Amino acid sequence: MNAPLPALLTGIRAAIIDLDGTMVDTAPDFHVAINHVRADLDLAPLDIETIKKFVGKGTENLIRRVLAVDFTSDQADAHFPAALASYQRHYHVANGTYSALYPDVQEGLVALQEKGLRLACVTNKPIAYALPLLEKMGLKSYFELVYGGDSFAKKKPDPEPLLQVCADFALQPRHVVAIGDSSNDAQAARAAGCRVLNVPYGYNHGQPIQNVDSDGIVSTLLDAALCISA
Repeated sequence: MNAPLPALLTGIRAAIIDLDGTMVDTAPDFHVAINHVRADLDLAPLDIETIKKFVGKGTENLIRRVLAVDFTSDQADAHFPAALASYQRHYHVANGTYSALYPDVQEGLVALQEKGLRLACVTNKPIAYALPLLEKMGLKSYFELVYGGDSFAKKKPDPEPLLQVCADFALQPRHVVAIGDSSNDAQAARAAGCRVLNVPYGYNHGQPIQNVDSDGIVSTLLDAALCISA
């Protein structure tokens, strides 16, 4: 049985939607690419549940977390350049190959558009990976704006990317809702002055989404659309 919808969010004119763990289950792509990196370093593979806990704070953090499983801080620093280069090679091939859309993602995006909301995708994934992934998943056409983790000097949970979307859309943050699977999205939204909804099925660094300060948890993007009003 689905949980009750959060209270109606009114005055919303745009939505900023996260990518990994919110629209697309990309953990299988990370799993394949990271274990290729570990093989290059003669390290044992990691299981997908461990890797999910490392996702969400950008590529550099991901690789450092992977190296920290086996190496001291100094050793990890020494291996980092080669590991990052290896990851970039392998992830370029894996990107979108093993991923899948979460339920009701396209239906939710359509419903948000039908309510007159403008849509932006803001992700901590580098833009060179985010755009091809959105294209491969059939999602790119829904978004007026797409910003990646390297589009600005700072990434979520810093509010800078969300504030830039508000400026691009000429909207006050109170008229914008962020939708994501993790504390990154909620903290960035709170700092920007946006509303925020979380989905329960993503990664959130292995922590319970119920502990995140948000305006509510929605089962799907379609449910998110049902509790948003312009």
